[in-house]
Amino acid sequence: MQNIRNIKWQFAFALVAGIAILSGCEKEEQIYEKTRLFRPVLNEDLTAEGNVIIVNLANIREAESYTIEVSQDEFATVEYSVTVDTNYVLLNSAVLGDDLLYNTLYQVRAMANASNAEFDSKLADLGSVRTQRFPSIQLLPRAYDVTDTKARVRWVPSGAAISGVKIFTKEDVKLKSPLASYPVNSEENEAGEVIIDGLTPSTSYQVAIYSGSTLRGWVDYTTLVAGIDPNGANVVNLSDSDDPDALKNVIDGAADGAVFLLKKGVRYNVPTSELSKSITIVGAYGLIEERASLFTTSDWKIAKGSQIDHVVFQDLIFIGEDPGGDYVFNPSHSGDKTVIKDLKFLNCEVTSLRGILRIRSDCFVNNFTIDNSIVHNLGNYGVFTTDTDGDGKASIDNVSFTNSTFYQMTIFVTSRQNIQSFVIDACTFNDFTQAGQQTFRFRGGDGRNNVVNGLTISNSIFGHGWDVAMSGDKAVAFNREGLKNTSLSITNTWATADFAVVEGTGMAGFPPATYNKDASSLWQLPADGIFNFKDAGFAGKFDSGDPRWRAKL
Repeated sequence: MQNIRNIKWQFAFALVAGIAILSGCEKEEQIYEKTRLFRPVLNEDLTAEGNVIIVNLANIREAESYTIEVSQDEFATVEYSVTVDTNYVLLNSAVLGDDLLYNTLYQVRAMANASNAEFDSKLADLGSVRTQRFPSIQLLPRAYDVTDTKARVRWVPSGAAISGVKIFTKEDVKLKSPLASYPVNSEENEAGEVIIDGLTPSTSYQVAIYSGSTLRGWVDYTTLVAGIDPNGANVVNLSDSDDPDALKNVIDGAADGAVFLLKKGVRYNVPTSELSKSITIVGAYGLIEERASLFTTSDWKIAKGSQIDHVVFQDLIFIGEDPGGDYVFNPSHSGDKTVIKDLKFLNCEVTSLRGILRIRSDCFVNNFTIDNSIVHNLGNYGVFTTDTDGDGKASIDNVSFTNSTFYQMTIFVTSRQNIQSFVIDACTFNDFTQAGQQTFRFRGGDGRNNVVNGLTISNSIFGHGWDVAMSGDKAVAFNREGLKNTSLSITNTWATADFAVVEGTGMAGFPPATYNKDASSLWQLPADGIFNFKDAGFAGKFDSGDPRWRAKL
């Protein structure tokens, strides 16, 4: 019996000891330090309905509330700050205590609040959103509805008659202090438009329409830079002339450096006399769509041996009769050096030519600029061709293509000489080289086939080649010849999925980014030269391509 008791005690002791040992072997419970809440993120992009901003945040379970801040100046100042207990918020007068402005760009950020402020999240920038326009019968201005001092104001006649127009500064967001008022008569009301005058060049206005004292709508206008004074020194004023030969008739007698002002909507013939002096040809402002134009059936001849400081075409259309044979300039002078220091196309449309600039022999251009222009329907001499082999022959030193659109071209550029610099920035290209033809062709051979200071392509978009034969082949010889010793800087530049190059003709590092659909998915009507974005999800819609087509915040 005593032995049995001893065994029981020994067993009990062993059991207790075992439990103690097992308890000692258990891991200590981990205690984690409490941290801040995660920053809020959006379930959906910011949107607006009318003047109400919709904020749809992903729910944070531990958040007690959310603080939302609104600004118009990237948070240099905070215009509104509210705390809400839901992750889905309508930023309206009930929440903010005031109405947001219509057609105004706002920035929004948010913070998740914990039960203890020590653990609130940091602020998260949610992005920008523009409220919608005030519901109105007033129409947005077209490009030709404003000049430097005048504006056409339009509306859809409906309801009470429009009796007046008032203009306000851009800063007068509540439309409290009109700068000027303009009456609207019954005929103008029925026509749905009135022209107002006395505006200041390069100025932004809010232009509002009224029925009596009732506001019917307002839109933004920005006047153009001051136009050429028709009575200014060295100005040859043709803005009252409808004669197609008016420019031809006065060019020889004009002074070196003269400015020729052409009437909007009139087509002028290119002079037949040889050009030997600096000129600027500008289309006058006017409230009609059709611009002044220059028409050529061959090319404008340049006098042999001329030393011309500048030739500038601005605010006009340069159009050829035959894309198989016409040029802007096509000089080929041997012996006497012929030079244009600066050749510029500014806010122009250039079309229906074999080439814009072809130079041969001893002809030279120092600087060739195309800015804010549309170039299309060019033949096999493209935008430029320097077309003579050998040291010291025809060349262009510096090329700059900016803020422009190029489409429907047989070839892009050709050079038989080195170029010193070549910049392409903020441009849109589609059908930019005929299928199988060459885009960048530097064919001068060793020592004469590079861009000495580098080729820069930035903030641009390239679509597919020009399938003139409708064969389905859109591949181009992008860079078959030359540029092998040229430094390349290619940034923020896209190609569509149907951009294709002939094998062995690619350019190193091009494209740095690819849009994963074809050109017809990216742009609205590319075949017709309309390159507004169709795909609202395109990542480059705000900062790539010709600015005239970009999406606006």
